[in-house]
Amino acid sequence: MAQINISEDEMLRQRNEELEVELRKSLEREEQMRRELEKSTRKLYVVEEAEERLCSQLGELEAEALDHIRLYQDQIRSLNEQLSQAQSLLKSINSSSPNRFIKVTY
Repeated sequence: MAQINISEDEMLRQRNEELEVELRKSLEREEQMRRELEKSTRKLYVVEEAEERLCSQLGELEAEALDHIRLYQDQIRSLNEQLSQAQSLLKSINSSSPNRFIKVTY
């Protein structure tokens, strides 16, 4: 019976060692996962900062584009008014021209 107890004790010690090895491996995996999570968290922070900067720059570009659009629309209106005035002037010149052989076209 003493031999059975010794072998049971030996089996328990062996099992205990196996469990300790598994525990160490598990703790190492957990630590590695923690480091990877921290690394991913830092990357995420960098990406979020970059996204905020890009959104800000995009907003500035949109505002600048709207300013350009307004300026171009004002220029187009002004040129249309000038063209209309020039056409009116040409029509009045043609209708009051003493020489009907000289005709200004537009």
